[in-house]
Amino acid sequence: MRGQRLLVTFAAVLALAALGCGGSNSNDPDRIQVAYVTNGIDPFWDIAAAGAAAGAKDFDVECDVLMPPKGIVDQKRMVEGLLTRGTDGIAISPIDAENQIDFLNQACEKTNVITQDSDAPDSNRLCFIGVDNYKAGREAGKLVKAALPEGGGVMILVGRLEQLNAQQRRQGVIDELLDREEKPIDEITIDPPDATFKGGRYEIVGTRTDNFDHARAKANAQDAITSIDNLDCMVGLFAYNAPLILAAVEEAGKLGEIKIVSFDEAAMTLKGISDGHITGTISQQPFQYGYESVRILAGLARGDDTVLPEDGYMEMTAILVDKENVDEYRAQLKSYGIEHYTAEDE
Repeated sequence: MRGQRLLVTFAAVLALAALGCGGSNSNDPDRIQVAYVTNGIDPFWDIAAAGAAAGAKDFDVECDVLMPPKGIVDQKRMVEGLLTRGTDGIAISPIDAENQIDFLNQACEKTNVITQDSDAPDSNRLCFIGVDNYKAGREAGKLVKAALPEGGGVMILVGRLEQLNAQQRRQGVIDELLDREEKPIDEITIDPPDATFKGGRYEIVGTRTDNFDHARAKANAQDAITSIDNLDCMVGLFAYNAPLILAAVEEAGKLGEIKIVSFDEAAMTLKGISDGHITGTISQQPFQYGYESVRILAGLARGDDTVLPEDGYMEMTAILVDKENVDEYRAQLKSYGIEHYTAEDE
């Protein structure tokens, strides 16, 4: 992991002037039209959108980036709209893979569909782009071990567990802290969401979900601080979790006492790492999610099946970001021109 810390830079980033997807508002019927559909609204997706914009420019396509504000109903409506307009390809992060299979398969009958960020392996999607979320979860577990070498109580906070990536990340954290044998991602067993676990040094004291409600996410952290005596660390599995955990810990006067481990690269998470209040975070390289999604969809639309990974899975390398490399990583993000990372008071 240490040898793979630095994010690969695409030359296209340097030419990226603004967010958007290669002039998607021009509505040119003669150009290939593709779409990048997220599972919600978050600065994480702004980075992916920047990658999609760079990909749209490099591969000469139009691209819409759609971010559903209210979950699965909005995501379904957005995809149906794209299919009605005759889009040439969709890259989607399924919100509830198990219950969206029929819907995704219907979309697959009408256009090229790939998944990114979170997979739906039982659907007819053509490929998946993303990190191995189980391995990434185990890397987060290693950050907990670094923060609490003597052990302690750990709370996991996450938006929702219907998403396969969330299930896999959580399981990776649990298995790492309980020193279970590492398994291939398709062989792992998902522990019940309401279970607690006690190992040799670490105890998983619970998992709390917030359904992307930021007020509830902070309240979950606040309640854990006041109600759990042996709370030594909180792990946030979605991008917004760690900043809200940090706010709750700071308000409780427990900075440094309760350790924080994160996923993704929210600006406040990176600042928290710089300030020594967050141990570290695991980045999925969302810029590449966007860029590679557009590259593959553009190729498929032009009849080039060779753009597909041979095994149907393009694995991105998860990157560990801690105090040692956070400044360099922040500079990488600033080069994308995204305001969350260029603000002087981030």
